[in-house]
Amino acid sequence: MERTFVMIKPDGVQRGLIGPIISRLEARGLRLAGMKFMMVGKDLAERHYAIHKGKPFYDGLIEYITSGPVVPMVWEGTGAIDLVRRTVGATNPATAEPGSIRGDFAVEIGRNLIHASDGPETAKFEIGLWFDDAELVSYERDADRWVYE
Repeated sequence: MERTFVMIKPDGVQRGLIGPIISRLEARGLRLAGMKFMMVGKDLAERHYAIHKGKPFYDGLIEYITSGPVVPMVWEGTGAIDLVRRTVGATNPATAEPGSIRGDFAVEIGRNLIHASDGPETAKFEIGLWFDDAELVSYERDADRWVYE
């Protein structure tokens, strides 16, 4: 089982898309291992987006992610990182496939609803940044035998 980090951004929360987004990830067969509903402080936002520091959009990104509540989550499953990224869709909603979260619900890149880790190292870093080990739960679902061979 692989774990990945996903965050519903302030625009997804404000638009009432928490339920539909979670439903899509569950429908793919992924298991929710942790979830919070919170405001992001500037320090956490800066650590999360440190890779973008110095880029022209950095200050706006920090302002945006701290502007309203978010829903950080950890999902797990076989190939979870790739599966989540394909379910989320391309970063730019204009090029995201119909049927993806961004392809169906988002319009502009600056309001693309959701963040998803882009690889194993990023997922490990982001999960550790947003969650303590005690906040994550691994469990077996009876339905897993119908999802995984």
